[in-house]
Amino acid sequence: MVTARPLPETGSIHLDARGDDRALRVSWHHESALVVLSLWRDNLCTGSFRLAVEEVPDLIEMLRTGLDEAYDDRRRRRRVTTRGPSPSASPTTDGHATGA
Repeated sequence: MVTARPLPETGSIHLDARGDDRALRVSWHHESALVVLSLWRDNLCTGSFRLAVEEVPDLIEMLRTGLDEAYDDRRRRRRVTTRGPSPSASPTTDGHATGA
């Protein structure tokens, strides 16, 4: 395992939602045409992945699509919570509503 080194000029650190001093480091390595994604715990690198620069747009597109879907889902849930089920919803045998 590798001890932490300073990030390159273009890089970022994202903390894990679970806590426990876990993080994802993303760093550009222009000289190698790579983006390195590395997993860190307690200031030690526990794994890394080298992504070719040509593949970055596909990763960004996937993340963007997932973010759009999560945002749309959250908006739908808020609408149902604030307004209740839609008028066209019909109850099922277990008491839950389903859309028409």
